[in-house]
Amino acid sequence: MSSHATESEPSVALGVGLAASAFLLVQLGALALVPDFSAAGLQATPDPSDPTNTVVYVAAILVMTGLMLAAFKFGVDQLVRAVILLTSGMLSWYVFSVVLPGTAALVAAGIVPVLLWQYPEWYVIDGAGVVIGAAAAGVFGISFGLLPALLLLIVLAVYDAISVYGTEHMLDLAAGVMDLRIPVVLVIPLSLDYSVLDDDLVAEADALDDEEGDDEEGDDETAPDGPVPDGSGEPVTDGSDESVTDDSGEPVADDSGESVADDGDTAPQSTDDTDETRREVFFIGLGDAVMPTVLVASAAFFSPAASLGVPGLPSLNLPALLGMVGTFAGLAVLLRMVLSGRAHAGLPLLNGGTIAGYLVGSLLSGVSLVTALGLGPYL
Repeated sequence: MSSHATESEPSVALGVGLAASAFLLVQLGALALVPDFSAAGLQATPDPSDPTNTVVYVAAILVMTGLMLAAFKFGVDQLVRAVILLTSGMLSWYVFSVVLPGTAALVAAGIVPVLLWQYPEWYVIDGAGVVIGAAAAGVFGISFGLLPALLLLIVLAVYDAISVYGTEHMLDLAAGVMDLRIPVVLVIPLSLDYSVLDDDLVAEADALDDEEGDDEEGDDETAPDGPVPDGSGEPVTDGSDESVTDDSGEPVADDSGESVADDGDTAPQSTDDTDETRREVFFIGLGDAVMPTVLVASAAFFSPAASLGVPGLPSLNLPALLGMVGTFAGLAVLLRMVLSGRAHAGLPLLNGGTIAGYLVGSLLSGVSLVTALGLGPYL
């Protein structure tokens, strides 16, 4: 870890703990919701075993990315915010409708977008993100069978890597989404007195544009400063999640899967007797939490492995459990890279860890590799 990370090690530990807690709540929430979502008929695809479901979803990501870039270009970014907040209310209703009576569920779901619109403090954004992330992962988990879910995670991991290391087209999207303060990112403060409402995120976006120009002129940075969002444009299910930091070790935020942190130029000085700046916050794209959880939920719903009998999580089995373990193994590596100032795409690590854990859990449960991969109907 670089000196920037170790300099404020207790705060970094707080941030890592908050990030891990958010991931865990999204995964546990999705697993708890899977049986109720299935009973409520919320399956979003007519045939969950159809691999073309993956193609349709990835195409939707590309279209949404283009629409968002066009919205930012023509100055209608508040329309993007309004659409995402309305979607947040809808997904919150999915959750509350299975735990609260009708009117109470409607009221609770309505409060979510109102709070996000009127008071988008970091804990409001994160609370809403956990709720809608669990809802999205649960819906997609019961809508994507094992093979489509595996293909989805693989394709999005590749797309994520291309977006970070290749085209870098997400920089424009990041510059547009920075100041919207919407739950497409989890805001992870490194001190509890941090306020995202007081943070000049417009300046962060401007710095991103400056850094992009510097890179085009031959700057030797390994990654530009500023946020890099994922390309899904999905309010919650973004699949292209990059985790990118600048050369000073400051992570920057993305909107769909990017794990990033504030530019050190805008962070307050460290209380230590050093000239280095101290970061206050980093951001993890909600898609980073949602996409691996899709496979976890799919494994719990579609795998023939026996249930572990965990109270409150009747569908949890060993493949799903070890898929969760794999997610956190990938998250640990990813956060270490982000906090030490190394640029890296998020989904290759997160999805890769989840897939590996799921396959190990399947084999340990006595499920054949062919069945675990969802290839039975094709062999």
